[in-house]
Amino acid sequence: MAKRDFYDVLGVSRSASADEIKKAYRKKAKELHPDRNADKPDAETQFKEVNEAYDALKDPDRKAAYDRFGHAAFEGGMGGGGHPGGPRGFGGGNADFASAFSDVFEDLFGDFVGGGRGGARARASRGSDMRDNMRITLEEAY
Repeated sequence: MAKRDFYDVLGVSRSASADEIKKAYRKKAKELHPDRNADKPDAETQFKEVNEAYDALKDPDRKAAYDRFGHAAFEGGMGGGGHPGGPRGFGGGNADFASAFSDVFEDLFGDFVGGGRGGARARASRGSDMRDNMRITLEEAY
């Protein structure tokens, strides 16, 4: 099956700004999220398609490659080979799925956990989980 044009998937024009692309992605991701569409069996497939489209169009270099080469820019052979996004030069289809899912999760639940979107808020990178067993004794102090 041929892939749909990423601009059509997000419902934006080829001249859309980065902010317009991001806004369209968030709207579509919320609308198609599998947890909100348990009764629609194709929602997960559409959600993944929206994530793949946003992954390609959110980065200016990847967007330029897509505009020039279409889907071929992300298939074997095209691109720079050593790009940190993945083994195929510009990354695979699910290269940034975790990050995209994190953005959607923060949009849906950020206000409940004290989040929200601060314009200049620095985003800490997540490391591996750490576990340490401790015994703490509480004594009454006078």
